[in-house]
Amino acid sequence: MTKKEKAAAIHKILDDLFPETPIPLDHKDPYTLLVAVLLSAQCTDERVNKITPALFELADNPKDMALKEVEEIKEIIRPCGLSPRKSKAISELSSIIINKHGGEVPQSFDDLEALPGVGHKTASVVMSQAFGVPAFPVDTHIHRLTRRWGLSSGKNVDQTEKDLKRLFPEESWNKLHLQIIFFGRKYCPARSHNKEACPICSIYGVRD
Repeated sequence: MTKKEKAAAIHKILDDLFPETPIPLDHKDPYTLLVAVLLSAQCTDERVNKITPALFELADNPKDMALKEVEEIKEIIRPCGLSPRKSKAISELSSIIINKHGGEVPQSFDDLEALPGVGHKTASVVMSQAFGVPAFPVDTHIHRLTRRWGLSSGKNVDQTEKDLKRLFPEESWNKLHLQIIFFGRKYCPARSHNKEACPICSIYGVRD
């Protein structure tokens, strides 16, 4: 079986198990999604969703957020970790969105990645989930799983992203990255992994 054939077979399993892929971070528009994704760095989606209601009650748009003190933002988001850096980034990117982008979250990778605290993965999530632009956000979980399944031997998330984009159809990327995340949480955890009970690893082997 070629790697491309394996990818197609794994894609079929993921489609069967996760036909629906709701966005796991609560948000109402591109700006609140951007902030939620920024907060999710080294933090669980579940915890972010507990924090954002209070944050978005304080300010749920760049104009209002830019007027808030960084300390006020920091106190609310403290449970998400890295609060000094994240609060500063949220404040600064809100000002930039107002002053440079007319109050709207920019719809390009270059403009998003130029914002404070926004790396390629965060930009990819916003581009795919807010604007429907084909992207394949690869975090450490997707990197781990696709190495385990033998789909990529990339040493880092950037190389893994390139490998996966070559293996899967572009029109599937936006949904597929969420399917892999959901699958990993339910069937293929990093620790205490039961190969025999895993719908993918039980068929295609494991690379840990």
